[in-house]
Amino acid sequence: MTNDDSEGMTYADAGVDIEASEAATAALVAQVGGGSGDYAGLLDIGDRYLGLATDGVGTKLLVAEALGDYSTVGIDCIAMNANDLVAAGVRPVAFVDYLAVDAPDETFAEQVGQGLAAGAEEADIELVGGETAVMPEVINGLDLAGTCAGLAKKDAIFPGEAEEGDALVGFPSSGIHSNGLTLARKAATADGDYDDAWDGDDYDTVGEALLEPTRLYTYLLDDLRAAETNAAAHVTGGGWTNLERMGEFRYVVDDAFEPQPVFEFVQERGGVSDEEMHTTFNMGTGFVAAVPEANAEALVEATDGRIIGRVESGDGVSIRGLDL
Repeated sequence: MTNDDSEGMTYADAGVDIEASEAATAALVAQVGGGSGDYAGLLDIGDRYLGLATDGVGTKLLVAEALGDYSTVGIDCIAMNANDLVAAGVRPVAFVDYLAVDAPDETFAEQVGQGLAAGAEEADIELVGGETAVMPEVINGLDLAGTCAGLAKKDAIFPGEAEEGDALVGFPSSGIHSNGLTLARKAATADGDYDDAWDGDDYDTVGEALLEPTRLYTYLLDDLRAAETNAAAHVTGGGWTNLERMGEFRYVVDDAFEPQPVFEFVQERGGVSDEEMHTTFNMGTGFVAAVPEANAEALVEATDGRIIGRVESGDGVSIRGLDL
């Protein structure tokens, strides 16, 4: 990743201003309050916490619409929620979906259901119903979101704050996941279309590469707890700046997983700068845990993770010659 063109595409120019979004979210939270927690809302129910996370698939749905293939977006919907619970140290147990459409369509409803069922099976959670709303004057096409519920004993959740000297253990992503698609879509169609042939063996078309479902990290939870994880980050909107949600430290990343070819494609097609890529996308690493250095190797041996860096005093994220 070597594009330093400051005049290239940005997430804000594509239509999503992360800073404005965060400010709006903070304004909402300030008014409604709610349970404690970051990636998940935590409600004290006696000897345990009930964890709740809600999220959607975003503009990845427009790629699915263009290809006429909604069979994987249900996986994305479950993963975006379940992974947030895992980042808090909460085990996901149940999921409820909300599908809003401008007109009912059995074909895409069936395909969405297939993805939800596949995601629930992989995450080992129950689908406990949902809602389909037909709103032709509000929705153009469809929107898919959901809420995931989880449970954790009070001594099982992660403290939520990294410690200086912690090792950063990273876990690979499957691709773009479900964040930054507004920018990725604009780049992909800047000089082509979704049905263009993909230059590689993994996919047939550009659209298929963008639709690769979000990876689920629920399989990590027991090993993360065994490693006495202090904090974890699900690398979603905001890219690598998500590490700052683990506390005010400097996160030095010197051995991150290599980005999949889809990121190079987006960067080159859109002329996107290295910094913009790393503050928008996961760039090959979808989940990061801050664990005591003495426990890091055992976590790596038990999983598909690797030590990608360390926690130091200071602030910001250092990765691939960038200071974010």
